Amino acid sequence: MRQTLLHWDGRTDLWVFGYGSLIWRPEFDFLESRQARVHGYHRALCLWSRINRGTPEQPGLVFGLDLGGACTGRAFRIAARQAPDILPALWRREMASAAYIPRWLRCHTDGGPVSGLVFTMNRQDSGYAHGLSIPQIVAAVRQGHGRYGACTDYVLQTAQALTEAGIPDRRLQAIVRALQSPESFRP
Repeated sequence: MRQTLLHWDGRTDLWVFGYGSLIWRPEFDFLESRQARVHGYHRALCLWSRINRGTPEQPGLVFGLDLGGACTGRAFRIAARQAPDILPALWRREMASAAYIPRWLRCHTDGGPVSGLVFTMNRQDSGYAHGLSIPQIVAAVRQGHGRYGACTDYVLQTAQALTEAGIPDRRLQAIVRALQSPESFRP
């Protein structure tokens, strides 16, 4: 965390980019939230969850920000004076393993670009799930249930939060349709 924060002056408000559960459950105080877009990465269910949304025997999948494309999410502005209190808890949440690489990326907002702290997928991590088809994703999401509950709930809540925020995600909507389709259910 200290290494990442060397790129922040400690005096200006800090921006954090959310693309998954941070959108609907940030768990920190913020001064404002803006719709934001980052380039070079896209939202994907690309991280095996063996504790929070699954088990080692039946892992679920959670979102990561993977290479390629672009992603629209939310940028949260944290007051500089509150950042030292907020960042350790955020770090524990997002960096519990080596699954993410924290980066400072340009977040494009209606109010202009901001430099935001973004947690991107570490493709070298053993939990990285790349190239899964929608049926494979749906099967993993349906089986996953961990410390924070059902993986299906996590995916549906994220999709709902994106819809409510006016953020389209066609691939996620296809996954949601498959999750909600009784024809695609296989015990």
